[in-house]
Amino acid sequence: MKAKVLDLDRSNVGSIDLPQVFLTPYHPAVIHKTYVSLISHSYQAQGRYPFAGEIVSAESRNTGLGIARIARARGQGFPRAGQAAGVAGVRHGRVAHPPVSFKRIYKKINKKEKILALCSAIAATSRRDLVKRRGHELEDSLELPLIVSNKIESIDKANDLNRALIKLGLEADLERAKSKSRTVRGTSRRHGRSSGVSVLLLVSRNSNIMKLKRSLAGVDVKAVDSLNVMDLLPGSKPIRLTMYSQNAIDALVKFNGLSGNLGRKTE
Repeated sequence: MKAKVLDLDRSNVGSIDLPQVFLTPYHPAVIHKTYVSLISHSYQAQGRYPFAGEIVSAESRNTGLGIARIARARGQGFPRAGQAAGVAGVRHGRVAHPPVSFKRIYKKINKKEKILALCSAIAATSRRDLVKRRGHELEDSLELPLIVSNKIESIDKANDLNRALIKLGLEADLERAKSKSRTVRGTSRRHGRSSGVSVLLLVSRNSNIMKLKRSLAGVDVKAVDSLNVMDLLPGSKPIRLTMYSQNAIDALVKFNGLSGNLGRKTE
């Protein structure tokens, strides 16, 4: 199975044999299960003090007073006296069914399942129907998987990267991601802007382009040896438009799916 290799000006510079990982069948259920498992590892455990809202001298006044038998704060002569207390649904009361700190939120997954999901997601990047279904804008003449020469790894300026992506036929997708940029509430908490998701560049680890991973809206740069399922499924929606350098394809050739080694030689 061969694929074209494009230069930065979109000229054809030859072809390359695709690794065996691109022959993996598409398993959407396994991919989604792995995504849910991996994203749970970033959750922060939280809980409530078990007696919050219950440390109050409240007691019921029983029947015969024409009021509800709910517990009320004891005393008189101050605003809190006589108010309902110690139960859920009242002012200064406890929270009904609060989160508990001992809840298990870390989801485990079998190693072979995780590897199968990664292989299946990598293979799915060559399927035009899945990439278009996610919303990416592709030219009709653009073939997937999108493989470019190693010249792209030497780019160290955002303007040069933007011009290269436009020449490669991704201008419409870049504009789509930029049009979805918006200011979120997090700006008041020293957070940045939210943007759409465009192309993912997979390159070798020590390349110059790695410093540009957050330079363009929606464009991410990732070392191929640290790739995981979450990079290929932003928001759990398959599958992201992905561009490979020749070095990244060479790393995938050495990828042994059973051992899980990505970008490292196997015996």
